[in-house]
Amino acid sequence: MTVTLEASDGVGTIRLDRPPMNALDVATQDRLRELAEEATRRDDVRAVVLYGGEKVFAAGADIKEMQAMDHAAMVVRSKALQDSFTAVARIPKPVVAAVTGYALGGGCELALCADFRIAADSAKLGQPEIMLGLIPGAGGTQRLARLVGPSKAKDLIFTGRHVKAEEALTIGLVDRVVPAAEVYEQAHAWAARLAKGPALALRAAKESIDAGLETDIDTGLTIERNWFAGLFATEDRERGMRSFVEEGPGKAKFL
Repeated sequence: MTVTLEASDGVGTIRLDRPPMNALDVATQDRLRELAEEATRRDDVRAVVLYGGEKVFAAGADIKEMQAMDHAAMVVRSKALQDSFTAVARIPKPVVAAVTGYALGGGCELALCADFRIAADSAKLGQPEIMLGLIPGAGGTQRLARLVGPSKAKDLIFTGRHVKAEEALTIGLVDRVVPAAEVYEQAHAWAARLAKGPALALRAAKESIDAGLETDIDTGLTIERNWFAGLFATEDRERGMRSFVEEGPGKAKFL
């Protein structure tokens, strides 16, 4: 399989495994969607790590495969491509990308689908599609602009240049830079910490933020209010408040 899902301690690792560069061909894209949907369904997966291995996250699409496609073929395929990445972005659980080596083109777009990005100090990220006479097609023009702002997104997309880890951290493209040997360990630790949290509240927080970014402030506040009130019907809310009153803040256990 070019993509696998393994779970332990509440953390599901979605692992790209298509040597040598984890090129995202059609089969890999479809498998990614399947496993994102599986991670969404599984109760033993409470948080997710996206990982490409020690050497590379994903160096982009399979260009040879794409070269053989004409306009009619891509009209059909482009929707499935976006749907695969959107399935990852909509996993209603915390998702962290563990970025090693290159995360370019579709690889960068996949990292953008995570809630948090931990990158190796040797990592390079970018959207080089312009050098193919194309633009990003798996969400890059939308998610990148929302993450780093339109001006910085245009810089990266217009030039196609690669961004080193430290610059990526400075502009907000990644959230933490660590030694390459520690990337997966730290990503797993971040996910494991949240896997112990209140699952419904985490889902509510993620969906409120993500949906709110797509609309006006009043609609966003309505989304937040509805989730906030709804959580008063959950066992986790009862457990959390009871623990606060009886034991003090920060001591509630939700598993």
